[in-house]
Amino acid sequence: MTDSPQHSSDARTPIVLAYSGGLDTSFLVAWLAEQYRRPVITVTVDTGGIDAAGSAQLRERALALGASAHHQVDARAAYFEQVLRFLIMGNVRRGQLYPLCVGAERVMQAQTIARMAQELGSNTVAHGCTAAGNDQVRFEVALRTLAPQLAILAPVRDRAFKRADELAYLQQRGLPVPPHGAAYSINRGLWGVTIGGQETLTSAGSIPENAWVLSRDAFTRTSPPARHRLGFERGRPVSLDGRSRTPVELIEQLEHLASAYGIGRGIHLGDTIIGTKGRVAFEAPAAEVLLTAHRELEKLVLTARQQRIKELVAAPYGDLVHEGQLLDPVCRDIEALLLSSQQRVTGEVQVLLRTGALFIEGVQSPYSLMAASKGVYGEAAGEWSAADAMGFSKIMALTGMFYRRAGERAGERSADTAGETPA
Repeated sequence: MTDSPQHSSDARTPIVLAYSGGLDTSFLVAWLAEQYRRPVITVTVDTGGIDAAGSAQLRERALALGASAHHQVDARAAYFEQVLRFLIMGNVRRGQLYPLCVGAERVMQAQTIARMAQELGSNTVAHGCTAAGNDQVRFEVALRTLAPQLAILAPVRDRAFKRADELAYLQQRGLPVPPHGAAYSINRGLWGVTIGGQETLTSAGSIPENAWVLSRDAFTRTSPPARHRLGFERGRPVSLDGRSRTPVELIEQLEHLASAYGIGRGIHLGDTIIGTKGRVAFEAPAAEVLLTAHRELEKLVLTARQQRIKELVAAPYGDLVHEGQLLDPVCRDIEALLLSSQQRVTGEVQVLLRTGALFIEGVQSPYSLMAASKGVYGEAAGEWSAADAMGFSKIMALTGMFYRRAGERAGERSADTAGETPA
């Protein structure tokens, strides 16, 4: 697969460009048409964050940049069913912080691009990923798995274009420039927003307040606390404040409500797919509320072992999604376990939104393991007696007692304090 303008494809065959409307893909509309002298069809796969006005602007800009046609595909509901519901069921966060708010949708977008290329009679697709990021891997692993016959063009990566050069290219030709220009790389989807800029190239500081997209000025323009009730059925979010919602509607409403409080804002430092350390600012208000609420509901209805085993598979599942390996069959195996674990994750969670903070006030479920016990923690025994409790404590101490005794018999001086190393 090559990036040469002398590509052997029929000159009448269009190039299908995965188009986000950002600087890289805006630049590519004009550059590909100029270099390859082939029609460029832009395809925007809507996995969230695009309203009617934004959709119209994307189309207008794509055509003004020279696209022969523009298509937008609404994939929000499919994105939830294929990806997000499992991230919720697994309480998936990368680095104990980042809820995979952007990146998890790339495989779905690649699937859609491959399908559109077939429908449009194209044998060539293009993307605007760089050589230093994760998305190049996500897109190309999925594309090569699904449609290995397609040629893949990645000029921003393969020719090492700089953002400042892309900006100059568009300006010199009088072509429209995205609102953020070259200062910040912004990706937005149903699960949140990521923001990359000069400040995230090192580990030292934060991005400026005016660079935040959803929660700008949330800490200076404070809002009064607000209570809301989230309903789940078998691990799926189904209602807000007693009113049924589709998952997409509920996520979009939560994003609006929680972003005003600056909830879900963070900067993630972690390991990239290609092995380097990377840093990105993110805003994931809906993800923060749903993941936190779902986790607390699970604590009420799942056994300790169910929770522990789920944790063991959820982390590698998040890694696979992050790396663009969602099509690997092992993901279906993990999803089957997650689905099984959610049979009783039904109930309501009371959440309190405050500036910069999310507080879970309480959880209720017909499957409550807390309510199923006759005992009251710290207050009264239930299905056991005081004698049972004393015997249980003795049994629990046996392993430690035997270990210590064996050491003493071997002449080892025991440490009296936990963590102290014997001489």
